[in-house]
Amino acid sequence: MSLRLVKAAAESENDDNLHLARLLLLLGSADARKTTVITKARAVEGITKLAKMDFLLRYPTCLERVLVALNRSPEDVGVHERERTSIESKMIRFRYGPWDVRYRRWLGLLSSRGLVRLAVEGNTIVIGLTDAGRALAESIKTDPLFAELAHRSDIAVKAVGSMSATRLKDFVYEAVPEITTMKWGDEIAL
Repeated sequence: MSLRLVKAAAESENDDNLHLARLLLLLGSADARKTTVITKARAVEGITKLAKMDFLLRYPTCLERVLVALNRSPEDVGVHERERTSIESKMIRFRYGPWDVRYRRWLGLLSSRGLVRLAVEGNTIVIGLTDAGRALAESIKTDPLFAELAHRSDIAVKAVGSMSATRLKDFVYEAVPEITTMKWGDEIAL
């Protein structure tokens, strides 16, 4: 593997815009689900829940494993062989497990751009799209470069979106138990 490829992967990981686009897709998938017949849009309840669902998008092999644990077809995820062995498939354990520490930053960026609304309900931050966020999420969804990610986002939200953050965390740990034994800063391939 060339050093240029490693640098390119590192640059993309540090580019907030890629992460913001992925979060908009995820929030758009959640928003598209209806809570009642009256078509009330659904927000994501909590940064923790958003992080866990985003984890499944960033590591599609884990999404496959979650689907298997739910007795659903993992083929729907459409993971390519290159994704199983690429540098992006390696996971780093962060302070709070495999969940990235930058969600507050990313949500702040989305909020400052008028793309999401953040509200506090009890101890939970509720994240919902604004009309501008909904329109941008739909635009990203129709971009061929994001087609797979948009499809996987819909699958992830449909599979685990109704779980509470705590249940989702526990469920991911059951489906992908090796992430519970990782040491801070360790890298593992999934």
